[in-house]
Amino acid sequence: MRTLLFIGHRFPYPPNKGEKIRAWNLLGHLSKSWRIHLGCLVDDASDWEHVPRVRALCADLACFGIDKRRQKLKSLARARPGRPLMLDYYAHAGLQAWVDETLARERMDIVYIYSAAMAPYVIHRARPGMILDMQDIDSEKWTTYAGQSRWPMSRVWAREGRTLLEFERRAAMACERTFFVSKQECDRFAELAPESRDRVTWIENGVDLESFSPVHAFDTPYDGAGPHVVFTGNMDYWPNADAAIWFAREAMPLLRRRVANARFHVVGANPGPDVTALATLPGVHVTGRVPDVRPYLAHAAVSVAPLRIARGIQNKVLEGMAMALPVVASPQAFEGVRAEAGRDLLVGDGAEALARLSAEVIEGKHPGLGAQGRQAVERGYAWSRTFERLDGFLEESLVRPDAGRAA
Repeated sequence: MRTLLFIGHRFPYPPNKGEKIRAWNLLGHLSKSWRIHLGCLVDDASDWEHVPRVRALCADLACFGIDKRRQKLKSLARARPGRPLMLDYYAHAGLQAWVDETLARERMDIVYIYSAAMAPYVIHRARPGMILDMQDIDSEKWTTYAGQSRWPMSRVWAREGRTLLEFERRAAMACERTFFVSKQECDRFAELAPESRDRVTWIENGVDLESFSPVHAFDTPYDGAGPHVVFTGNMDYWPNADAAIWFAREAMPLLRRRVANARFHVVGANPGPDVTALATLPGVHVTGRVPDVRPYLAHAAVSVAPLRIARGIQNKVLEGMAMALPVVASPQAFEGVRAEAGRDLLVGDGAEALARLSAEVIEGKHPGLGAQGRQAVERGYAWSRTFERLDGFLEESLVRPDAGRAA
């Protein structure tokens, strides 16, 4: 059996956020035909209980715990000109030692680098078969943050975006292939890094069509009558928190003028004080971490994805559509999703448009929307399609003698 080293910036289970959903499904598929040596960082103490489940997929598993606050301080303390803070945030001496020892002991057919932040662990070694799964262009995210922040953080984020892009370009040229989560992200990176144009491609996310399905029966998690509008996502992720706050304060008052009993539920772990405070607004509820988001989707009238900052493909959009739940998304959340706006989901720009479209769904003006959304993800987002494309690129990497030459 062929051997693969997988280096990740987060523990891949539970699959409750975008990068973990992708990692968990990739590892499950790869484990069927590869001996996987998985090294990763653990930044959530609750993840440790899932180690046995992940270990069952691996020939070797090495996990290293990090403290988010300590890593932030360390990255600031080590700041130097031209170096992105993110690289030192995800640097860990124990993981580096394990990677070095594993590569010295084992012959790896593929080294799978999961996120640009993990590239420093291996790209100093010019070797065949290095794959970088960048998913999104993180540097663009920081640049966007800079445009929406006040000084001095605007300057910090602008520096991070600039320096990280330079590193992403070097990492892409040191690897045989770099994957993005959508064609749009891939094309954008090719514009930013034209020297890597022939090395970049896309491997889309999928959705678990059996788990996220309208056939399941769930007890309602809601107290009281609806209609219920739901937004899901980890609330310690700035774009999600920003979207929840903005929709609750700007769109919900407009929606409640048309649908007086509408209730907005922010469903996701780790809400900060600004998100938690939304529960004081009329018709707004903040759940915090929940064991399963599917009951909230199953008993909602509409799922909203009002993101103003977004990259790649939003899993929350795919999961809502897979549940045959009408989805109303911002243009940013819709970008990268292969579906037809107006038929498979609704897309609106601004608070007034999102409130109006949500009200129309509640009022029954789009009766076939949920079923069309389900059909769209069945056609385009089964994980099996993703894995076929992935396997093709991995097989290609195994036979190319010039793969992975450092730039």
